[in-house]
Amino acid sequence: MRYPNLGEMMTIQAKRWKNKPLVYFEDKVYTYMQVEKIANKAARMLKEKGLKKGDKVAVIMENSAHYIISLVTIFKTGAVAIPVNNMLRESEFAYILNDSYTKYVFLSEKYAEYANYLKDNVSSLEDILSWEKINCNSINVTEASAPFSDEPLEYNFGYDDLAFFVYTSGTTGHPKGAMLSHGNMLNDAESIDGALKWQSSKKFLLFLPIFHSYTLMTSVLYPMYIGCSIIMFASVMELKTKKFRQTLIFKRPKVMVGVPQVYQALIKAQMPKWFIKFFYPIQLHISGGAPISSDTLDAFEKKFGVPIVEGYGLSEASPVVAVNTVEYHRADSVGKPMPGIQVKIVDEEENEVPVGEVGELIVKGGNVMKGYYHMPKATDDAIRNGWLFTGDFAKLDEDGFIYIVDRKKDLIISKGMNVYPREVEDIIKQLDGVEAVAVIGVPIEGRDEMILAYVMKNENSNLTVSDIKAHLKECLASFKTPKHIVIVNELPLTATGKVLKRELKAKVLNGEFKID
Repeated sequence: MRYPNLGEMMTIQAKRWKNKPLVYFEDKVYTYMQVEKIANKAARMLKEKGLKKGDKVAVIMENSAHYIISLVTIFKTGAVAIPVNNMLRESEFAYILNDSYTKYVFLSEKYAEYANYLKDNVSSLEDILSWEKINCNSINVTEASAPFSDEPLEYNFGYDDLAFFVYTSGTTGHPKGAMLSHGNMLNDAESIDGALKWQSSKKFLLFLPIFHSYTLMTSVLYPMYIGCSIIMFASVMELKTKKFRQTLIFKRPKVMVGVPQVYQALIKAQMPKWFIKFFYPIQLHISGGAPISSDTLDAFEKKFGVPIVEGYGLSEASPVVAVNTVEYHRADSVGKPMPGIQVKIVDEEENEVPVGEVGELIVKGGNVMKGYYHMPKATDDAIRNGWLFTGDFAKLDEDGFIYIVDRKKDLIISKGMNVYPREVEDIIKQLDGVEAVAVIGVPIEGRDEMILAYVMKNENSNLTVSDIKAHLKECLASFKTPKHIVIVNELPLTATGKVLKRELKAKVLNGEFKID
């Protein structure tokens, strides 16, 4: 079914599924109709406070049922939702909120400590929103919305209006806001449905952070689109607890969307064969966020008797572009383009290359973003003649399966998260005594990457590794922080002083540059 917008999608699904659970979280269950009514009341309250179509509302929360309810509330007002990476530092939060002119932000108790900082440092911010009483001055949405009607607002926005800003780290060092419309997200959900043809009776297991566009689409919006239930964990760490096995036995999830590290952990987990045979319920395992090795795929299928299917996407494409299926998949491939999505492999002159040859992967379809928020040049560089240039090197086989070969840029993927070296380098360069710095990623087990920083200091500098680590801890999210920092006497440089990163990486892998 083609929904007019995400808000109406929720209203239609609530009428269709009524008392069917939408979210299981901890000891609570929220039905489709309950979420609809809670969100309708909250949307009406925010509208009365002056929230308008196109205004920005951020969400800084850990995984919870209220995270999903917050997103639905935002959809219903016509505002733009900004799911913020909750692993960032307060200055990084402030940058995103200032860049997007955020008007309100949903905060949970866990992040209440940032409320005063955000109020003082985000000029556009009008107020903090919370669903429960938290330790800061905020609007308690549950209490403030209680007097309002639970009927939906009139939807005065549609397919082409903006629904999300997804901030993706840029090679310039600052995050860029990918503008995604209601139509972008609905198109991507429709394409996923065309590829997987999953049934509404199946339950999805959600444990990856919702702020990530991969989780947002595959574990929240797509299940809602087809009328499924979502079993939510607060974090991936709960997969190591007794609760995970109890969930498998009693709630019977059928779909699991993960990253390679999760599947590697499940391979190593102590799980008896009889338990897998009689109680393991999951029928579809999807992997994304980072490449997954053939060894992991083989070991997982040998242990659990079902394959992992790998997919590919990027935030600028809402984000899913391609996926393997259980019936038809190939190792080392990220699958075929989903229905309604076109791909090509092109050379530097933008000419399509023959089958089997490597070039840049470009994408076209209703899932391609509108552009980067107030960044017209970056938008023009990324989208040309309707094609999104992904920056990824890839090749196609004769059957149209996509194989990602390398990254055109210097992007590092560490534990499924995107890390751009330039951002880390710029922060290190803030320290006195730094002559040059290079941040690279080198492959480790499972084709994940370890972040390394090589720093060349001035001749008379007393800068130490401890100084650099302390500075990074103050300024940078932990997942972006290099695992090893090495002070060196020289780096491979061009005549103009630019670090030759490919040469540096080769030297590191060959043992010519030390790691510790």
